[in-house]
Amino acid sequence: MKSLYILLLSIFTTTLSFANQPKQSTISGIIFDEQSKPVDYVTVGLFKVSDSALVKTALTTPDGKFEFVNITAGNYFVRANMMGYSKYKSNPFNLTESNLVLDKIILKTEGKTLNTVSITATKPLIERKVDKLVMNVENSSVAIGSTALEVLQKAPGVTVDQNDNISMQGKQGVLVMLDGKQTYMSNADVANLLRNMQSSELETIELITNPSSKYPAAGNSGIINIKTKKNKNGGTNGSVTLTAAQGKNFRGNAGLNLNHRTNKVNVFGNYNYGFFTNSNMLTIDRISNGTPDTYFSQIGNSYRKRQNNNFKAGLDYFLDKKNTFGFLVTGYLNTGNENTDNNTLIGPSFSQIDSTLTSNSISSNKYNNLSYNLNYKSILDTAGSELSADLDYSRFNGKDIADYENDYRFANGNRIRPLNLIRNTTPTIIDIKAFKVDYNTSLSKTVKLEAGVKSSWVKTDNDLRAEELVNNAWQNDVRRSNQFVYDENVNAVYTNVNKQFKSTSVQLGLRVEQTNSTGNLITNNEVVKRSYVDFFPTLFVQQTLSKNNQVGFSYSRRIDRPSYDALNPFVYYLDEYTYNKGNPFLNPQYTNNFEVSYTFMQKYLLSVNYSQVNDVITEVLLPDEERKALYQTNANLAKNVSYGANLNIPIKPFKWWDMNNNLNVFHLIFESDNLAGQDLRTGKTSFQFKMQHTFIIVPGLTAELSGSYESPLDYGTLSIGSRYFVDMGLSKSLFNKKAGLKLALSDVFNTNESNITSAYPGLKYDLYQKNDTQLGRISFSYRFGKNEIKPARRRSTGTESEQGRMKN
Repeated sequence: MKSLYILLLSIFTTTLSFANQPKQSTISGIIFDEQSKPVDYVTVGLFKVSDSALVKTALTTPDGKFEFVNITAGNYFVRANMMGYSKYKSNPFNLTESNLVLDKIILKTEGKTLNTVSITATKPLIERKVDKLVMNVENSSVAIGSTALEVLQKAPGVTVDQNDNISMQGKQGVLVMLDGKQTYMSNADVANLLRNMQSSELETIELITNPSSKYPAAGNSGIINIKTKKNKNGGTNGSVTLTAAQGKNFRGNAGLNLNHRTNKVNVFGNYNYGFFTNSNMLTIDRISNGTPDTYFSQIGNSYRKRQNNNFKAGLDYFLDKKNTFGFLVTGYLNTGNENTDNNTLIGPSFSQIDSTLTSNSISSNKYNNLSYNLNYKSILDTAGSELSADLDYSRFNGKDIADYENDYRFANGNRIRPLNLIRNTTPTIIDIKAFKVDYNTSLSKTVKLEAGVKSSWVKTDNDLRAEELVNNAWQNDVRRSNQFVYDENVNAVYTNVNKQFKSTSVQLGLRVEQTNSTGNLITNNEVVKRSYVDFFPTLFVQQTLSKNNQVGFSYSRRIDRPSYDALNPFVYYLDEYTYNKGNPFLNPQYTNNFEVSYTFMQKYLLSVNYSQVNDVITEVLLPDEERKALYQTNANLAKNVSYGANLNIPIKPFKWWDMNNNLNVFHLIFESDNLAGQDLRTGKTSFQFKMQHTFIIVPGLTAELSGSYESPLDYGTLSIGSRYFVDMGLSKSLFNKKAGLKLALSDVFNTNESNITSAYPGLKYDLYQKNDTQLGRISFSYRFGKNEIKPARRRSTGTESEQGRMKN
């Protein structure tokens, strides 16, 4: 750590050479209301005195601040405008070559009442910003009553497969963050976390395909940042949400959000309860090579119930206008159970059956997590320099219990062997500690610096206790019982330097991460230790060609470390011929990402990307020739190359109709020598198309229609078939916009299903999976309380990425 901090200091010193003093200046200010409270989202315009020509516009931040950069010397005035307040116009002022801070601006409450004019302002479902694509979930009727995982599948360029692997632009290895914080969870645990979150908790989903050095270096295909709702009103206020959904099974959820704010203290919290039932059908037709070949025809049905309790509570204390202390506690207590019936027909052909295997299982789980965050933020000067710090601790406790019954019979019904009864108990404990410090400042009028440090310590303890019923007594199964303890420490430093030229923006960044990890399979006394230091540079260039034309280039190097579940070597059986196992010898994967983008009229976007991943970590389905079984695991493939293009086109055919279309075309190549005895070479061009339509029927009544199509693609050892679905919804505001009623139907034509065959040489199978995806939903929400104080401060804690790797 000492050497890393010295490196950060040297990088910081080097950036001072960029601090050339240009001949352009910055104008800044802050806007208050009549109660001396900052006002956010005020539109501020800068005008020339000579001809009243508009020079630039800006929106105030939640702190009421606005800023105009790269302004030449001259005489100007500003205008401020916001609904509910009288328009403001300043006196003329003169700007020299030094920065200018304007006197504070007071907006007065508008005295007029508009009885005949109805103004409706809604954000589009999809917004393109400079460095990311934003999906505004909060007002979408299509998303109501859905889980966060279901909403994520509607995001442009995002897919979630049958094993809950999240992909963006066709590539897996996405880093999912919550409110800007890492989750530190495996793919399956991130999916569980999102499955247990309700759409009513979400505000936006940000898709960042090439992140800067400020973000963790994990995520080879980019970052998905899910922002939860923060109460935007002051005084005492809140909201309630009730949702019910019916498909083959019922599900429902209810949520309460409360906020109380004074000049010194802001107290906030929320609680959400969800009850879900879901059914799943899985069929696998497979041929095991041999002399002769053996044919397996497997049909499985599962029925799952879940109850989720999620909560958050926090307090912000405003020491003065520049310093804020905060405390945040979040947690969940989730339980579930699942019944699975699996029947496998075995014989010399699919039409000839000589034996059967019937496997029934009953499982239950209980996951709970408590996370604590202490945070501090200080505004250091009038130029907006900030220092923030976070201290985090999180503890996860989980317990999975499963009972299995395996019945082997001849075709005539006689038992081949006695009934086999086994059971597993798997307690899991995960401890996460982290701290981080972030600093940003202006080195000059056109040079900005960001820098920070972060350290995290994670310990996971998984204990698999397997037993088998022998002579009516449960006995320890020494073949499967085991304990796996994994320790990981990551220390990081980063810096970003942004230089603004007349029409060009350049940002250079470097992140350095040191990783120390130890995996210990205690029962077998197998220990895997690793320690390594990596450098992750980033480069962003944005060039304005004209008012309506901008081009950009970005490069980043990234790392993905194996998830805890992937490293865990335990074996979990669906039946004797189908199982899953971990791989404690996985290595991290490294990615080089390149992207060129073109933006037209600030809304039409075309991006072309290329990436190469070495030692790519991929979920694979492979044959176990000795057992004639099919098993799933994670493996390091030698290389994955991806190149493609993404086109986003928003269209507004009429004032009442908004449309967004997203097309993603890509070519994926996977190469690996001697993967379980075979050389793997795959390559296929695929595409994904998503559309969203919003219709304003009458003021206060909105309809939505969305659709998605994904063409066939090859990913690792999997050949995945096409998938498509359509969703629709209707939203009505009530009680002077304090309440809302939403109706929605997801997967209207019940077409959302998975079809998979093998891309692995010599392996033959057809897999089909169908979940309960066709659902009708109804949701009611109501907001109450005062509405005149600015939003609660959004905190992104330091352990969210670690927590994303845990079950819930």
